[in-house]
Amino acid sequence: MLRTPSQIRWAQAALAAVILAGWELLPRFGVIPKLFVPSLSEAIGALYEYRAEYLAHLPATLVEILVSYLLACGGGVTLGMLIASSPRARRMALPVLRSAYAVPMVVLYPVMMVWFGLGMGSKVAFATVFAFVPTLLTTVAGVASLSPHLLETARAFGASRWQRILYVQVPASLPTLIAALRLGGALVIVGVTVAEMLGAVEGLGFLITRHRTLLNSPGVYGGIILVLVITSGHEVLLRRLERRVEKFRES
Repeated sequence: MLRTPSQIRWAQAALAAVILAGWELLPRFGVIPKLFVPSLSEAIGALYEYRAEYLAHLPATLVEILVSYLLACGGGVTLGMLIASSPRARRMALPVLRSAYAVPMVVLYPVMMVWFGLGMGSKVAFATVFAFVPTLLTTVAGVASLSPHLLETARAFGASRWQRILYVQVPASLPTLIAALRLGGALVIVGVTVAEMLGAVEGLGFLITRHRTLLNSPGVYGGIILVLVITSGHEVLLRRLERRVEKFRES
């Protein structure tokens, strides 16, 4: 049984080492065809070989992720807090939003391209729509699970709706809000990458599709490594924020 944080970290490091070793060794020994999955060293070599190309396209992807993150996560959390604060709004909005989320969002991207073109607008629009509803639903679920006595007490002291949201709901539901940001941020990264792969003139997804068309598997996985680095960076930031929130709640 893993009981201490150090034991958990060692287990995580061991698992990561096994995955990386398998990525390197299985293609080298022919267990997996290199055309489908090149070895890790080949992917890193392609990342170095085409570094100028990747560095030229990386800023476009980062800007699209940042703008989409602000719209999807900021808007999803804010609107989720408002909906969660009103039982009537929850009854009206949640069935519609859940039904909308059941629609495969990828089918909307051709519409986004028609409306916004192949530039940043279509990527931001698609990634925002892709991540907005899950972020909102996660926020609503967390806030709605709070004890109703908290809001009743605040209402009894004459707190307005905005005061109840800012001074009661937000502090009490901080762990849920971080979970919503974690989910929304991951979906934003996926949405931007997928949109760039489906139709773009710049970005990491565009390079992944380009190298795939050329049957350059190391080049494809070089781009995938960069996307994984971005995802890992987002996770590290959210973990730090989560630790600060835990210290704030304990104090």
